[in-house]
Amino acid sequence: MKNEITYTQQGDYLLPDLNLPEQPKVEIGIWGRRHERYIKRYHKIRYFDLLTSGTLVSYLTDIDKDATEMFSRLIEQLANQEGITEQLKVDNQMLWVKRMNNIQNRATEIVNISII
Repeated sequence: MKNEITYTQQGDYLLPDLNLPEQPKVEIGIWGRRHERYIKRYHKIRYFDLLTSGTLVSYLTDIDKDATEMFSRLIEQLANQEGITEQLKVDNQMLWVKRMNNIQNRATEIVNISII
């Protein structure tokens, strides 16, 4: 029979031999990994539900894609609002780097709060 459950003796107990569904091999980015750590720590039931149903990788890939798009959009919008241009980069590179780092830090915090 194909659906027959097998057991392994562990001390005095018989434990079922269970295997998780095969997950696709996909590179998950920084945002997806952060979200995985978050749900693994604070939403264990959701994490194990996604893991055992075989949808964890696709879920994290979607989160990573959404967060990356949001991060890029925020960087562009904040830079435009604050008048940070390529001309500033040419004229005063250190000021441009300082202001862009500030924008990236703010965008990271926004994405972390909103998505992660």
